[in-house]
Amino acid sequence: MNSGFWLIAQNGGGGDGAGIVGVLGFLVYLALIAVVIASMWVVFTKAGKPGWAAIIPIYNVVVLLEIVGRPIWWLLLLFIPCVGVVVAVLLMIDLAKSFGKGVGFGVGLALLGFVFMPMLAFSDARYLGPAAR
Repeated sequence: MNSGFWLIAQNGGGGDGAGIVGVLGFLVYLALIAVVIASMWVVFTKAGKPGWAAIIPIYNVVVLLEIVGRPIWWLLLLFIPCVGVVVAVLLMIDLAKSFGKGVGFGVGLALLGFVFMPMLAFSDARYLGPAAR
């Protein structure tokens, strides 16, 4: 057998820094989650809804549906494969319109929520009412 292979296998293949990279990646991930949750909290508050609703799974979508003016049964659509993606994009576009932003901003919310949600929350954007009604 090739003795070089066994040396690499015993040495770990030089992955000593992999643990550090993994921990740093996890910390960045947690920071992004914290930013998105804080942003949703502020967006909900701007819309006159309780901010704490942003941290309750499923209920935060119900509150989002109320903010954009869509019926509650749309929650069921989010659980259907492929349909859920389209509905989520429509919800983000409606959210953008509810705050006086355009369709492009809504697509940004759908695709890069960790960038656009803080922009919506911490800007001077004001809630104008449900866009879907």
